[in-house]
Amino acid sequence: MILRAAWLRLAGLLPLLLASGCSADRIVDDLTPHEGYRLIADRPYGEGPRRKLDVYLPDPPADHAPMVVFFYGGNWQSGDKAIYRFIGQALASRGVVAVIPDYRLYPEARYADFLADAAAAVAWSGDHAAELGGNPARLFLMGHSAGAYIAAMLALGRPKIAGMIGLSGPYDFLPLTDPALRRIFAPENAWPSTQPIFYARGDAPPLLLLTGDDDTVDPGNTARLAARIRGLGGDVSEKHYPGVGHLQIIGAMAAPFHFIAPTLADTIGFVEKSR
Repeated sequence: MILRAAWLRLAGLLPLLLASGCSADRIVDDLTPHEGYRLIADRPYGEGPRRKLDVYLPDPPADHAPMVVFFYGGNWQSGDKAIYRFIGQALASRGVVAVIPDYRLYPEARYADFLADAAAAVAWSGDHAAELGGNPARLFLMGHSAGAYIAAMLALGRPKIAGMIGLSGPYDFLPLTDPALRRIFAPENAWPSTQPIFYARGDAPPLLLLTGDDDTVDPGNTARLAARIRGLGGDVSEKHYPGVGHLQIIGAMAAPFHFIAPTLADTIGFVEKSR
């Protein structure tokens, strides 16, 4: 009981820890187990320093395992695959081949450069599935925040994937008022076509859309996309976690923080349905 109370106090600080920078990343990394996976780091999927990915293989090895390509968030302006070992460990230790790519960011990249990079990383994952012990027919896309946007845009763009898992995604976020976002998604007259909800369709791959009721990315994004897909006859599951915020929903993937929200359990359950 005392130990659980201590973890709860730490969980309450999680948003501050994750938001405070490198030291917070190190805290989460230090608390993440080093077993259950084997890491293949910095595999290039294209040219340039931002077109590399890390692969977390299940240990012991799996054959024809499901695969998840995870895209991190950062407002399309920041992010580094190296700080998401906790995602790779969580998935690989449960028998999933996890691929975590970097991708170009603003100001080097604008819409739709990061989507092109993400699509190339997904193509690489499918092409290398056999050598990784993965099953390309069970390849899922997953992302948090801006990464969920990327996963949704690719999933709704008719790739051959088994499904998409979105955490706190901005799927319907017009109009744009932030100056950087206005530049990233310019020109203004093209904004509607930059929104995932614009591409909603009934024959989309199955979607699992997760958000927290206290999320700083308006949970209405999740509700609106889910309603649109559902109205078109598509396969979508929508979950809102009470009292969970934007950083907590992804932090709950880390081993010590699973109790904050069932992010990992819901993700694995969704993947296992593809068997």
